[in-house]
Amino acid sequence: MIIDHPLLGPRDAAEFVYLGDARLINRPDWASLDADQEFYEYLYLRDNPEGQHKELWYHEQGDRSWLVVTRNTFTHEIINVELAREVAQNSGR
Repeated sequence: MIIDHPLLGPRDAAEFVYLGDARLINRPDWASLDADQEFYEYLYLRDNPEGQHKELWYHEQGDRSWLVVTRNTFTHEIINVELAREVAQNSGR
């Protein structure tokens, strides 16, 4: 599988580490009243979707950037690749 890195161009997926659902960017507020439940859900509950899904990938054997890869989990087709920091900034984090 080839990941088209936004800064470095096409790279083999072997250079990256898959780190899970991209919703992990939005960490719960530790000071909220139900922080225990929010962190439990954040750490342990995961969806396993079939179809289009946003995922976190870490460029371990490259520039050590974090990416949000939108991928079809059924066909493995990569639909979009974005820098995670830009996704986080655009979501108000």
